[in-house]
Amino acid sequence: MTKKIDITITRQFQPFVKWVGGKRGLLEQLIPLFPNDFANYYEPFVGGGAVFFELYSRGLLDSKHIYLSDINSELINTYKIVRDNPNELIKNLKIYKEKHSKEFYYKIRELDRDENFDKLSNIEKATRFIYLNKTCFNGLYRVNKKGYFNTPIGSYKSPNIADENTILNASKALQNAIIEHKSFDKVLDVANRDDFIYFDPPYYPLTDTANFTSYDSNCFLEDEQKELFNVFKELDSKGCYVAHSNSDTKFIKELYKEYDINIVYANRFINSKSNGRGKITEVLVRNYNVLQ
Repeated sequence: MTKKIDITITRQFQPFVKWVGGKRGLLEQLIPLFPNDFANYYEPFVGGGAVFFELYSRGLLDSKHIYLSDINSELINTYKIVRDNPNELIKNLKIYKEKHSKEFYYKIRELDRDENFDKLSNIEKATRFIYLNKTCFNGLYRVNKKGYFNTPIGSYKSPNIADENTILNASKALQNAIIEHKSFDKVLDVANRDDFIYFDPPYYPLTDTANFTSYDSNCFLEDEQKELFNVFKELDSKGCYVAHSNSDTKFIKELYKEYDINIVYANRFINSKSNGRGKITEVLVRNYNVLQ
């Protein structure tokens, strides 16, 4: 049993990209449900990193080893550039900001179709990644079956493409983080007793027709969710603190029925119809309790 955390959200350090399913809007509900005392921190589906940045802001990651990973290689490359070379990244983003237009957007988007795309430097790839993230529809990272980014341009009057303060602060927070491109199950190779692991995978779809289940061109459906459950269970048996966000569905609640399931309330944003936006329930599954 761990001590309950103060609910006040700091937002001192924040994500440098928008991310579908990101947890910025849920921090006030999630943070008090996390352990206050743990050894090291792992986030295997780092995405926008809202939870990591909030825990760092609170000093809860001081003197701890931090492991951030994701299967999205372009995202992980961008994290490394933000950590190691933020000033050049900001310089490039300012140039992209000046050039921003519909024509420029689609020119940059199409670069991954070019046979020379892999020859771009890591800093060039990170610049492209953040630019597209800040200017595409809803910050949605979506690729087709060939792995090409295909999200259309968003309708923003003045997108914050070169967010200098956020990037510099993020770079500071990431200085001691181990950032790796790898699948979530690899956490089993490194996590030990009293470490805290937070899973925020692509959610199990609410309906059979839900179409936002693709993650880096890989689906994350029943088989993948069951694999994640097995990893969760093995970490539990090792004495780790484990928390897992997912959709409020019968499948997920049945899968994790032996664990503590908490309901949280999120805003639904990914819908073109206004009546499809509003409060929706999600779950946070834990293998531990916090003092009330």
